[in-house]
Amino acid sequence: VQLQASGGGLVQAGGSLRLSCAASGRTFSSYHMGWFRQAPGKEREFVAGITRGGGVYYADSVKGRFTTSRDNAKNTVALQMNSLKSEDTAVYYCAVSSGWSRIASLYDYWGQGTLVTVSS
Repeated sequence: VQLQASGGGLVQAGGSLRLSCAASGRTFSSYHMGWFRQAPGKEREFVAGITRGGGVYYADSVKGRFTTSRDNAKNTVALQMNSLKSEDTAVYYCAVSSGWSRIASLYDYWGQGTLVTVSS
């Protein structure tokens, strides 16, 4: 599976961005999808995820502000980010896993990352 993330950029605090992740491969619908982020000097952390069954999970820090969704027909997953804060600044990655988890090391394939910068 190859993943291509896009949609990052510079936005003011309080603004919104929508990230997209396009996946290759015919087995996309069988994977769980995760969004992770890594800020400078920090470890990669779980942001949001959507299971192959459509269940959604969020980190407490983004709950109520971020929404993830998937379109299995188009092999895409999206992360809508609203009410962005300066602490959301990071490189955001999409990833796929055959088993649901919030742990980055358990994900099998990763996109290249897209930078989100939130200015205060």
